Amino acid sequence: MDPKIPSVVTEPQRTNWRALQYFNLYRILVGLLFVALIWTGSLPEPLGVVNQQLFSITIHLYFLSAILVSFVIASRIPGLITQVTLYVVIDVAAITLMMYTSNGLSSGFGMLLVIVVAGGSILVAGRIAILFAAIASLAVLGLEIYQQFFREYFNPNYTHAGFLGVTFFITALLGHMLSARVQKSEALAEQRAIDLKEMARLNEHIVQRMQSGILVLDRHRQIRLINNSAMMMLAAAGDVTGKSISELSPEINRLLDLHEQNSRAHSFEIHQKSSNLDLKAAIADMGEKEQGDVLIFLDEIALLRQQAQGMKLASLGRLTASIAHEIRNPLGAISHAGQLLSESDDLCREDQRLMQIIRDQSQRINSIIENVLSLSKRKPPDPSGVRIREWLHRFAAELCEKYELAPESIRVEVEPADLEIKMDSTQLHQVIWNLSENALRYSRGAFNIKYIAAVYPDSGRSYIDVIDTGPGLPEAISKHLFEPFVTSESSGTGLGLYIARELCEANQATLVVQHNSDEGCHFRINFPWFDKRDTIAS
Repeated sequence: MDPKIPSVVTEPQRTNWRALQYFNLYRILVGLLFVALIWTGSLPEPLGVVNQQLFSITIHLYFLSAILVSFVIASRIPGLITQVTLYVVIDVAAITLMMYTSNGLSSGFGMLLVIVVAGGSILVAGRIAILFAAIASLAVLGLEIYQQFFREYFNPNYTHAGFLGVTFFITALLGHMLSARVQKSEALAEQRAIDLKEMARLNEHIVQRMQSGILVLDRHRQIRLINNSAMMMLAAAGDVTGKSISELSPEINRLLDLHEQNSRAHSFEIHQKSSNLDLKAAIADMGEKEQGDVLIFLDEIALLRQQAQGMKLASLGRLTASIAHEIRNPLGAISHAGQLLSESDDLCREDQRLMQIIRDQSQRINSIIENVLSLSKRKPPDPSGVRIREWLHRFAAELCEKYELAPESIRVEVEPADLEIKMDSTQLHQVIWNLSENALRYSRGAFNIKYIAAVYPDSGRSYIDVIDTGPGLPEAISKHLFEPFVTSESSGTGLGLYIARELCEANQATLVVQHNSDEGCHFRINFPWFDKRDTIAS
Protein backbone atom coordinates (compact mmCIF):
# COMPACT_ATOMS: atom_id res chain seq x y z
CA MET A 1 0.00 0.00 0.00
CA ASP A 2 1.18 3.48 -0.80
CA PRO A 3 2.34 5.06 2.48
CA LYS A 4 1.00 8.44 1.30
CA ILE A 5 -2.66 7.30 1.06
CA PRO A 6 -3.41 7.55 4.81
CA SER A 7 -2.50 11.24 4.78
CA VAL A 8 -5.62 11.88 2.65
CA VAL A 9 -7.72 10.60 5.58
CA THR A 10 -5.82 11.95 8.57
CA GLU A 11 -5.67 15.58 7.42
CA PRO A 12 -9.49 16.00 7.27
CA GLN A 13 -9.68 14.24 10.64
CA ARG A 14 -7.30 16.79 12.13
CA THR A 15 -9.49 19.51 10.69
CA ASN A 16 -12.62 17.93 12.26
CA TRP A 17 -10.98 17.70 15.68
CA ARG A 18 -10.08 21.38 15.44
CA ALA A 19 -13.67 22.19 14.47
CA LEU A 20 -14.93 20.20 17.47
CA GLN A 21 -12.66 22.26 19.74
CA TYR A 22 -14.17 25.46 18.32
CA PHE A 23 -17.69 24.05 18.79
CA ASN A 24 -16.89 23.21 22.42
CA LEU A 25 -15.52 26.74 22.87
CA TYR A 26 -18.95 27.98 21.78
CA ARG A 27 -20.55 25.69 24.44
CA ILE A 28 -18.22 27.08 27.10
CA LEU A 29 -19.10 30.67 26.13
CA VAL A 30 -22.86 29.91 26.24
CA GLY A 31 -22.50 28.29 29.67
CA LEU A 32 -20.30 31.15 30.91
CA LEU A 33 -22.88 33.72 29.73
CA PHE A 34 -25.75 32.12 31.64
CA VAL A 35 -23.61 31.47 34.75
CA ALA A 36 -22.54 35.13 34.75
CA LEU A 37 -26.19 36.24 34.46
CA ILE A 38 -27.14 34.04 37.43
CA TRP A 39 -24.27 35.20 39.63
CA THR A 40 -24.90 38.86 38.88
CA GLY A 41 -28.64 38.50 39.37
CA SER A 42 -29.28 39.80 35.87
CA LEU A 43 -31.14 36.74 34.52
CA PRO A 44 -33.97 38.12 32.34
CA GLU A 45 -37.46 36.71 32.17
CA PRO A 46 -38.68 34.18 31.27
CA LEU A 47 -35.39 32.36 31.99
CA GLY A 48 -35.85 30.14 35.07
CA VAL A 49 -39.32 31.47 35.91
CA VAL A 50 -40.74 27.96 36.39
CA ASN A 51 -37.85 26.54 38.43
CA GLN A 52 -34.89 28.84 38.87
CA GLN A 53 -32.97 26.37 41.07
CA LEU A 54 -33.18 23.62 38.45
CA PHE A 55 -32.18 26.14 35.78
CA SER A 56 -29.14 27.18 37.85
CA ILE A 57 -28.05 23.58 38.56
CA THR A 58 -28.47 22.65 34.88
CA ILE A 59 -26.46 25.58 33.51
CA HIS A 60 -23.65 25.12 36.07
CA LEU A 61 -23.35 21.42 35.27
CA TYR A 62 -23.46 22.24 31.56
CA PHE A 63 -20.69 24.82 31.96
CA LEU A 64 -18.45 22.47 33.99
CA SER A 65 -19.01 19.61 31.55
CA ALA A 66 -18.01 21.85 28.63
CA ILE A 67 -14.75 22.70 30.42
CA LEU A 68 -14.02 19.02 31.14
CA VAL A 69 -14.90 18.10 27.58
CA SER A 70 -12.07 20.30 26.27
CA PHE A 71 -9.56 17.89 27.86
CA VAL A 72 -11.38 14.86 26.46
CA ILE A 73 -11.24 16.38 22.98
CA ALA A 74 -7.50 16.98 23.35
CA SER A 75 -6.95 13.28 24.15
CA ARG A 76 -9.09 12.20 21.14
CA ILE A 77 -10.42 9.25 23.14
CA PRO A 78 -13.07 8.02 22.38
CA GLY A 79 -13.37 8.63 18.63
CA LEU A 80 -14.75 11.71 16.88
CA ILE A 81 -18.21 10.32 16.05
CA THR A 82 -18.72 9.01 19.60
CA GLN A 83 -17.73 12.31 21.17
CA VAL A 84 -19.86 14.45 18.85
CA THR A 85 -22.91 12.22 19.41
CA LEU A 86 -22.41 12.37 23.19
CA TYR A 87 -22.07 16.17 23.20
CA VAL A 88 -25.17 16.62 21.02
CA VAL A 89 -27.19 14.43 23.39
CA ILE A 90 -25.88 16.37 26.41
CA ASP A 91 -26.72 19.70 24.76
CA VAL A 92 -30.20 18.57 23.76
CA ALA A 93 -30.88 17.31 27.31
CA ALA A 94 -29.48 20.46 28.97
CA ILE A 95 -31.27 22.89 26.64
CA THR A 96 -34.54 20.94 27.00
CA LEU A 97 -34.27 21.20 30.80
CA MET A 98 -33.54 24.94 30.57
CA MET A 99 -36.45 25.29 28.18
CA TYR A 100 -38.70 23.48 30.68
CA THR A 101 -37.64 25.80 33.53
CA SER A 102 -38.17 28.85 31.29
CA ASN A 103 -41.80 28.38 30.26
CA GLY A 104 -41.26 26.07 27.26
CA LEU A 105 -40.89 27.06 23.62
CA SER A 106 -41.69 30.70 24.27
CA SER A 107 -38.30 31.10 25.98
CA GLY A 108 -36.47 30.97 22.61
CA PHE A 109 -34.18 28.08 23.59
CA GLY A 110 -35.31 26.29 20.46
CA MET A 111 -32.78 28.33 18.44
CA LEU A 112 -29.97 26.94 20.59
CA LEU A 113 -31.15 23.46 19.62
CA VAL A 114 -30.95 24.46 15.94
CA ILE A 115 -27.32 25.47 16.47
CA VAL A 116 -26.57 22.16 18.22
CA VAL A 117 -28.12 20.13 15.38
CA ALA A 118 -26.29 22.20 12.77
CA GLY A 119 -22.96 21.82 14.58
CA GLY A 120 -23.32 18.06 14.98
CA SER A 121 -24.39 17.60 11.34
CA ILE A 122 -21.38 19.52 10.06
CA LEU A 123 -18.88 17.80 12.35
CA VAL A 124 -20.02 14.25 11.54
CA ALA A 125 -20.88 13.40 7.95
CA GLY A 126 -23.48 10.80 7.09
CA ARG A 127 -26.99 9.83 8.08
CA ILE A 128 -26.26 10.39 11.75
CA ALA A 129 -27.23 14.03 11.12
CA ILE A 130 -30.85 12.84 10.75
CA LEU A 131 -30.50 11.14 14.15
CA PHE A 132 -29.49 14.46 15.72
CA ALA A 133 -32.53 16.17 14.20
CA ALA A 134 -34.78 13.33 15.38
CA ILE A 135 -33.43 13.49 18.97
CA ALA A 136 -33.97 17.25 19.11
CA SER A 137 -37.47 16.96 17.61
CA LEU A 138 -38.51 14.20 20.04
CA ALA A 139 -37.11 16.23 22.96
CA VAL A 140 -39.16 19.31 21.99
CA LEU A 141 -42.31 17.28 21.31
CA GLY A 142 -41.86 15.23 24.50
CA LEU A 143 -41.44 18.44 26.50
CA GLU A 144 -44.72 19.81 25.16
CA ILE A 145 -46.55 16.55 25.97
CA TYR A 146 -45.03 16.42 29.46
CA GLN A 147 -45.99 20.00 30.23
CA GLN A 148 -49.55 19.45 29.00
CA PHE A 149 -50.12 16.63 31.47
CA PHE A 150 -47.98 17.66 34.44
CA ARG A 151 -48.16 21.48 34.49
CA GLU A 152 -51.24 23.37 35.50
CA TYR A 153 -52.62 26.11 33.33
CA PHE A 154 -50.16 25.25 30.51
CA ASN A 155 -51.34 25.64 26.94
CA PRO A 156 -49.17 23.45 24.60
CA ASN A 157 -48.19 24.73 21.17
CA TYR A 158 -47.73 21.66 18.96
CA THR A 159 -47.69 23.77 15.82
CA HIS A 160 -44.62 25.63 17.07
CA ALA A 161 -43.01 22.34 18.07
CA GLY A 162 -43.77 20.86 14.65
CA PHE A 163 -42.28 23.80 12.77
CA LEU A 164 -39.23 23.66 15.05
CA GLY A 165 -38.88 19.92 14.31
CA VAL A 166 -39.03 20.61 10.57
CA THR A 167 -36.36 23.26 11.06
CA PHE A 168 -34.19 20.67 12.81
CA PHE A 169 -34.43 18.26 9.89
CA ILE A 170 -33.81 20.97 7.28
CA THR A 171 -30.80 22.16 9.27
CA ALA A 172 -29.52 18.58 9.54
CA LEU A 173 -29.85 18.03 5.80
CA LEU A 174 -28.11 21.31 4.97
CA GLY A 175 -25.39 20.56 7.50
CA HIS A 176 -24.96 17.07 6.06
CA MET A 177 -24.64 18.46 2.51
CA LEU A 178 -22.24 21.17 3.65
CA SER A 179 -20.13 18.68 5.61
CA ALA A 180 -19.95 16.30 2.64
CA ARG A 181 -18.89 19.12 0.36
CA VAL A 182 -16.30 20.39 2.83
CA GLN A 183 -14.82 16.92 3.30
CA LYS A 184 -14.75 16.37 -0.44
CA SER A 185 -12.97 19.69 -0.88
CA GLU A 186 -10.50 18.82 1.90
CA ALA A 187 -9.79 15.42 0.37
CA LEU A 188 -9.30 17.02 -3.04
CA ALA A 189 -7.02 19.69 -1.57
CA GLU A 190 -5.01 17.04 0.27
CA GLN A 191 -4.74 14.91 -2.86
CA ARG A 192 -3.59 17.93 -4.82
CA ALA A 193 -1.05 18.68 -2.10
CA ILE A 194 0.23 15.11 -2.45
CA ASP A 195 0.33 15.52 -6.23
CA LEU A 196 2.29 18.74 -5.81
CA LYS A 197 4.72 17.01 -3.45
CA GLU A 198 5.11 14.16 -5.92
CA MET A 199 5.60 16.63 -8.75
CA ALA A 200 8.18 18.53 -6.70
CA ARG A 201 9.92 15.25 -5.88
CA LEU A 202 9.84 14.24 -9.55
CA ASN A 203 11.22 17.64 -10.60
CA GLU A 204 13.96 17.35 -7.99
CA HIS A 205 14.79 13.85 -9.24
CA ILE A 206 14.95 15.10 -12.83
CA VAL A 207 17.09 18.11 -11.87
CA GLN A 208 19.48 15.96 -9.84
CA ARG A 209 19.87 13.43 -12.68
CA MET A 210 20.41 16.04 -15.40
CA GLN A 211 23.73 15.89 -17.20
CA SER A 212 23.88 19.68 -17.19
CA GLY A 213 24.74 21.39 -13.94
CA ILE A 214 21.92 23.45 -12.40
CA LEU A 215 22.68 26.24 -9.96
CA VAL A 216 20.11 28.64 -8.44
CA LEU A 217 21.37 31.69 -6.52
CA ASP A 218 19.39 34.26 -4.57
CA ARG A 219 19.93 37.99 -4.92
CA HIS A 220 22.73 37.80 -2.32
CA ARG A 221 24.47 35.16 -4.49
CA GLN A 222 23.87 32.46 -1.94
CA ILE A 223 23.17 28.95 -3.22
CA ARG A 224 19.52 27.94 -3.06
CA LEU A 225 19.70 24.82 -5.23
CA ILE A 226 22.49 22.79 -6.78
CA ASN A 227 22.26 19.42 -8.53
CA ASN A 228 24.72 16.52 -8.53
CA SER A 229 26.26 17.44 -11.88
CA ALA A 230 26.99 20.99 -10.70
CA MET A 231 28.46 19.61 -7.46
CA MET A 232 30.85 17.46 -9.49
CA MET A 233 31.73 20.23 -11.96
CA LEU A 234 32.53 22.63 -9.12
CA ALA A 235 34.24 19.96 -6.96
CA ALA A 236 31.84 20.75 -4.12
CA ALA A 237 31.64 18.51 -1.04
CA GLY A 238 28.87 18.19 1.53
CA ASP A 239 25.84 20.45 1.78
CA VAL A 240 26.65 23.80 0.18
CA THR A 241 23.10 25.20 0.28
CA GLY A 242 23.17 28.69 1.78
CA LYS A 243 26.85 29.24 1.05
CA SER A 244 28.07 32.12 -1.10
CA ILE A 245 29.03 31.26 -4.68
CA SER A 246 32.22 33.27 -4.19
CA GLU A 247 33.42 30.58 -1.75
CA LEU A 248 32.55 27.67 -4.03
CA SER A 249 33.53 29.17 -7.40
CA PRO A 250 35.20 32.57 -7.66
CA GLU A 251 35.12 32.07 -11.45
CA ILE A 252 31.30 32.02 -11.54
CA ASN A 253 31.18 34.96 -9.15
CA ARG A 254 33.24 36.97 -11.66
CA LEU A 255 30.85 35.93 -14.44
CA LEU A 256 27.95 37.32 -12.41
CA ASP A 257 29.81 40.63 -12.15
CA LEU A 258 30.20 40.68 -15.93
CA HIS A 259 26.55 39.75 -16.38
CA GLU A 260 25.44 42.63 -14.16
CA GLN A 261 27.60 45.04 -16.13
CA ASN A 262 26.25 43.77 -19.45
CA SER A 263 22.79 42.20 -19.17
CA ARG A 264 22.97 41.03 -22.80
CA ALA A 265 25.85 38.69 -21.99
CA HIS A 266 24.30 35.39 -20.96
CA SER A 267 26.81 32.75 -22.06
CA PHE A 268 30.41 32.43 -20.87
CA GLU A 269 33.26 29.93 -20.94
CA ILE A 270 35.36 29.43 -17.82
CA HIS A 271 38.06 27.14 -16.49
CA GLN A 272 37.04 25.82 -13.08
CA LYS A 273 40.29 25.46 -11.17
CA SER A 274 38.91 23.32 -8.35
CA SER A 275 37.80 20.57 -10.76
CA ASN A 276 40.19 21.38 -13.63
CA LEU A 277 37.26 21.49 -16.06
CA ASP A 278 36.44 23.79 -18.95
CA LEU A 279 32.81 24.79 -18.49
CA LYS A 280 30.21 26.71 -20.43
CA ALA A 281 27.95 28.77 -18.16
CA ALA A 282 24.59 30.19 -19.24
CA ILE A 283 23.03 32.76 -16.89
CA ALA A 284 19.30 33.55 -16.76
CA ASP A 285 17.59 36.05 -14.46
CA MET A 286 14.43 34.84 -12.70
CA GLY A 287 12.16 37.82 -12.06
CA GLU A 288 13.46 41.32 -11.50
CA LYS A 289 17.22 41.55 -11.84
CA GLU A 290 17.68 43.30 -8.46
CA GLN A 291 15.29 41.07 -6.49
CA GLY A 292 14.92 37.71 -8.27
CA ASP A 293 17.00 34.57 -8.25
CA VAL A 294 19.64 33.72 -10.84
CA LEU A 295 19.57 30.43 -12.72
CA ILE A 296 22.89 29.13 -14.05
CA PHE A 297 23.30 26.19 -16.43
CA LEU A 298 26.72 24.53 -16.49
CA ASP A 299 27.94 22.18 -19.24
CA GLU A 300 31.28 20.51 -19.77
CA ILE A 301 32.80 21.84 -22.96
CA ALA A 302 34.33 18.40 -23.62
CA LEU A 303 30.85 16.88 -23.58
CA LEU A 304 29.50 19.58 -25.89
CA ARG A 305 32.38 18.90 -28.24
CA GLN A 306 31.55 15.22 -28.11
CA GLN A 307 27.96 15.92 -29.14
CA ALA A 308 29.12 18.24 -31.90
CA GLN A 309 31.57 15.59 -32.99
CA GLY A 310 28.76 13.08 -33.42
CA MET A 311 27.03 15.37 -35.89
CA LYS A 312 30.32 16.23 -37.54
CA LEU A 313 31.27 12.60 -38.00
CA ALA A 314 27.89 11.77 -39.49
CA SER A 315 28.43 14.41 -42.19
CA LEU A 316 32.09 13.47 -42.54
CA GLY A 317 31.19 9.83 -43.12
CA ARG A 318 28.98 10.66 -46.08
CA LEU A 319 31.56 13.08 -47.47
CA THR A 320 34.57 10.77 -47.13
CA ALA A 321 32.73 7.86 -48.75
CA SER A 322 32.25 10.00 -51.85
CA ILE A 323 35.81 11.34 -51.73
CA ALA A 324 37.29 7.86 -51.35
CA HIS A 325 35.32 6.60 -54.32
CA GLU A 326 36.38 9.54 -56.49
CA ILE A 327 40.05 9.60 -55.43
CA ARG A 328 40.98 5.95 -54.98
CA ASN A 329 40.23 4.92 -58.56
CA PRO A 330 42.48 7.54 -60.24
CA LEU A 331 45.01 7.13 -57.42
CA GLY A 332 45.15 3.40 -58.08
CA ALA A 333 45.62 4.05 -61.79
CA ILE A 334 48.44 6.54 -61.10
CA SER A 335 50.17 4.17 -58.68
CA HIS A 336 49.86 1.22 -61.07
CA ALA A 337 51.09 3.27 -64.03
CA GLY A 338 54.04 4.52 -61.99
CA GLN A 339 54.93 0.98 -60.97
CA LEU A 340 54.87 -0.21 -64.61
CA LEU A 341 56.89 2.79 -65.71
CA SER A 342 59.53 2.17 -63.01
CA GLU A 343 60.11 -1.32 -64.44
CA SER A 344 61.28 0.16 -67.75
CA ASP A 345 64.97 -0.29 -68.55
CA ASP A 346 65.13 3.04 -70.37
CA LEU A 347 64.72 5.22 -67.23
CA CYS A 348 67.70 7.15 -66.03
CA ARG A 349 68.57 7.66 -62.38
CA GLU A 350 66.79 11.03 -62.23
CA ASP A 351 63.59 9.51 -63.64
CA GLN A 352 63.81 6.64 -61.19
CA ARG A 353 63.95 9.20 -58.38
CA LEU A 354 60.86 10.92 -59.74
CA MET A 355 59.07 7.57 -59.91
CA GLN A 356 59.95 6.94 -56.27
CA ILE A 357 58.42 10.30 -55.35
CA ILE A 358 55.23 9.29 -57.20
CA ARG A 359 55.03 6.00 -55.27
CA ASP A 360 55.70 7.68 -51.90
CA GLN A 361 53.14 10.42 -52.40
CA SER A 362 50.57 7.93 -53.71
CA GLN A 363 51.04 5.85 -50.56
CA ARG A 364 50.73 9.01 -48.44
CA ILE A 365 47.45 9.99 -50.10
CA ASN A 366 46.17 6.45 -49.63
CA SER A 367 47.15 6.60 -45.94
CA ILE A 368 45.30 9.91 -45.51
CA ILE A 369 42.16 8.43 -47.06
CA GLU A 370 42.35 5.36 -44.79
CA ASN A 371 42.80 7.53 -41.66
CA VAL A 372 39.84 9.77 -42.54
CA LEU A 373 37.71 6.72 -43.35
CA SER A 374 38.65 5.04 -40.08
CA LEU A 375 37.71 8.25 -38.22
CA SER A 376 34.31 8.58 -39.88
CA LYS A 377 33.48 4.85 -39.57
CA ARG A 378 34.67 4.52 -35.99
CA LYS A 379 32.32 2.69 -33.65
CA PRO A 380 30.81 4.65 -30.75
CA PRO A 381 33.00 4.43 -27.64
CA ASP A 382 32.12 2.05 -24.82
CA PRO A 383 33.67 3.73 -21.76
CA SER A 384 34.29 1.44 -18.80
CA GLY A 385 36.57 1.22 -15.81
CA VAL A 386 40.22 0.42 -16.55
CA ARG A 387 42.71 -0.57 -13.85
CA ILE A 388 45.40 1.69 -15.19
CA ARG A 389 48.46 0.28 -13.37
CA GLU A 390 48.18 -3.19 -14.91
CA TRP A 391 47.08 -1.71 -18.22
CA LEU A 392 50.09 0.64 -18.52
CA HIS A 393 52.56 -2.12 -17.68
CA ARG A 394 51.07 -4.33 -20.42
CA PHE A 395 51.18 -1.39 -22.81
CA ALA A 396 54.84 -0.68 -22.02
CA ALA A 397 55.76 -4.32 -22.58
CA GLU A 398 53.96 -4.27 -25.94
CA LEU A 399 55.76 -1.07 -26.99
CA CYS A 400 59.15 -2.50 -26.00
CA GLU A 401 58.49 -5.69 -27.97
CA LYS A 402 57.28 -3.85 -31.08
CA TYR A 403 60.22 -1.40 -31.30
CA GLU A 404 62.86 -3.52 -29.51
CA LEU A 405 63.30 -0.99 -26.70
CA ALA A 406 65.13 -1.46 -23.43
CA PRO A 407 62.67 -1.89 -20.53
CA GLU A 408 64.44 0.81 -18.51
CA SER A 409 63.65 3.37 -21.23
CA ILE A 410 59.98 3.33 -20.18
CA ARG A 411 58.84 4.36 -16.68
CA VAL A 412 55.36 3.83 -15.26
CA GLU A 413 54.21 5.70 -12.15
CA VAL A 414 50.67 5.23 -10.79
CA GLU A 415 49.37 6.83 -7.60
CA PRO A 416 47.28 5.42 -6.01
CA ALA A 417 48.17 1.91 -7.08
CA ASP A 418 44.52 0.87 -7.51
CA LEU A 419 43.65 3.90 -9.67
CA GLU A 420 40.85 3.32 -12.17
CA ILE A 421 39.95 5.53 -15.13
CA LYS A 422 36.91 5.62 -17.37
CA MET A 423 37.49 5.26 -21.11
CA ASP A 424 37.09 2.77 -23.95
CA SER A 425 40.25 0.65 -23.45
CA THR A 426 40.72 0.09 -27.20
CA GLN A 427 40.56 3.81 -27.95
CA LEU A 428 42.79 4.58 -24.96
CA HIS A 429 45.36 2.21 -26.45
CA GLN A 430 45.15 4.03 -29.80
CA VAL A 431 45.62 7.46 -28.17
CA ILE A 432 48.64 6.54 -26.03
CA TRP A 433 50.16 4.48 -28.83
CA ASN A 434 49.99 7.53 -31.12
CA LEU A 435 51.62 9.75 -28.46
CA SER A 436 54.30 7.13 -27.85
CA GLU A 437 55.10 6.69 -31.54
CA ASN A 438 55.42 10.47 -31.92
CA ALA A 439 57.79 10.53 -28.93
CA LEU A 440 59.82 7.69 -30.44
CA ARG A 441 59.91 9.33 -33.86
CA TYR A 442 61.18 12.70 -32.60
CA SER A 443 63.43 11.49 -29.76
CA ARG A 444 67.08 12.47 -29.70
CA GLY A 445 69.53 9.65 -29.22
CA ALA A 446 68.39 7.32 -26.43
CA PHE A 447 64.62 7.02 -26.23
CA ASN A 448 62.99 7.69 -22.86
CA ILE A 449 59.32 8.08 -22.03
CA LYS A 450 57.40 8.33 -18.78
CA TYR A 451 53.73 7.46 -18.10
CA ILE A 452 52.30 9.05 -14.94
CA ALA A 453 48.76 8.31 -13.77
CA ALA A 454 47.36 10.24 -10.80
CA VAL A 455 44.29 11.99 -9.37
CA TYR A 456 43.50 15.67 -8.88
CA PRO A 457 43.15 16.10 -5.09
CA ASP A 458 40.23 18.56 -5.31
CA SER A 459 37.93 17.05 -7.92
CA GLY A 460 38.87 13.38 -7.69
CA ARG A 461 39.24 13.20 -11.49
CA SER A 462 42.14 11.16 -12.85
CA TYR A 463 44.70 11.94 -15.55
CA ILE A 464 47.58 10.31 -17.43
CA ASP A 465 50.75 12.18 -18.42
CA VAL A 466 52.89 11.09 -21.37
CA ILE A 467 56.31 12.75 -21.09
CA ASP A 468 59.16 12.32 -23.58
CA THR A 469 62.72 13.64 -23.80
CA GLY A 470 62.59 14.80 -27.41
CA PRO A 471 63.40 18.25 -28.78
CA GLY A 472 59.87 19.53 -28.19
CA LEU A 473 57.46 20.99 -30.69
CA PRO A 474 58.22 23.93 -32.97
CA GLU A 475 56.30 26.99 -31.90
CA ALA A 476 54.60 27.30 -35.30
CA ILE A 477 53.37 23.69 -35.04
CA SER A 478 52.37 23.74 -31.35
CA LYS A 479 49.69 26.40 -31.90
CA HIS A 480 47.87 24.20 -34.41
CA LEU A 481 48.97 20.83 -33.09
CA PHE A 482 45.51 19.21 -32.91
CA GLU A 483 44.28 20.49 -36.24
CA PRO A 484 44.08 17.97 -39.11
CA PHE A 485 46.92 17.77 -41.66
CA VAL A 486 49.34 19.73 -39.48
CA THR A 487 52.73 17.99 -39.43
CA SER A 488 56.42 18.80 -39.53
CA GLU A 489 57.24 15.74 -41.65
CA SER A 490 56.81 15.65 -45.39
CA SER A 491 55.81 11.99 -45.23
CA GLY A 492 53.33 12.41 -42.35
CA THR A 493 49.57 12.76 -42.70
CA GLY A 494 49.04 15.22 -39.82
CA LEU A 495 46.03 13.26 -38.58
CA GLY A 496 47.52 11.32 -35.66
CA LEU A 497 47.07 13.88 -32.88
CA TYR A 498 43.82 15.11 -34.39
CA ILE A 499 42.39 11.58 -34.23
CA ALA A 500 43.81 11.11 -30.70
CA ARG A 501 42.04 14.22 -29.47
CA GLU A 502 38.80 13.23 -31.21
CA LEU A 503 38.96 9.83 -29.49
CA CYS A 504 39.47 11.48 -26.11
CA GLU A 505 36.56 13.87 -26.57
CA ALA A 506 34.35 10.99 -27.69
CA ASN A 507 35.00 9.52 -24.22
CA GLN A 508 34.39 12.88 -22.44
CA ALA A 509 38.14 13.16 -21.83
CA THR A 510 40.48 15.93 -22.96
CA LEU A 511 43.96 15.79 -24.50
CA VAL A 512 46.14 18.86 -23.92
CA VAL A 513 49.79 19.88 -24.16
CA GLN A 514 50.70 20.43 -20.53
CA HIS A 515 54.28 21.59 -21.20
CA ASN A 516 56.50 22.03 -24.24
CA SER A 517 60.19 22.92 -24.28
CA ASP A 518 63.43 21.90 -25.95
CA GLU A 519 63.83 19.28 -23.22
CA GLY A 520 60.72 17.36 -24.19
CA CYS A 521 56.99 17.41 -24.65
CA HIS A 522 54.41 16.73 -21.94
CA PHE A 523 50.90 15.60 -22.97
CA ARG A 524 48.07 15.11 -20.46
CA ILE A 525 44.79 13.19 -20.80
CA ASN A 526 42.13 14.36 -18.33
CA PHE A 527 39.47 11.71 -17.76
CA PRO A 528 35.85 12.13 -16.64
CA TRP A 529 34.89 11.40 -13.04
CA PHE A 530 34.53 7.64 -12.51
CA ASP A 531 32.25 5.83 -10.05
CA LYS A 532 34.02 2.65 -8.91
CA ARG A 533 30.68 0.88 -8.70
CA ASP A 534 30.78 0.68 -12.50
CA THR A 535 32.04 -2.48 -14.19
CA ILE A 536 35.81 -2.76 -14.26
CA ALA A 537 37.52 -3.75 -17.49
CA SER A 538 41.11 -4.73 -17.01
